[in-house]
Amino acid sequence: MDKETIQEQVKLIEGKRGFLVELLEKPDLGILRVDVKQALEELDELIEEFELTFPNNS
Repeated sequence: MDKETIQEQVKLIEGKRGFLVELLEKPDLGILRVDVKQALEELDELIEEFELTFPNNS
């Protein structure tokens, strides 16, 4: 996988972060709240590592 492809894929994933945030705000999420919260944390870590690896991408 080349650099441009990785950048495109991470940006695509980053764009869907808002959906997880909206899902986390739903009161009827129940036990899935734990999974959604963990997914958000891991996604934030991925984005942070991506930005450290490709600092000129922003």
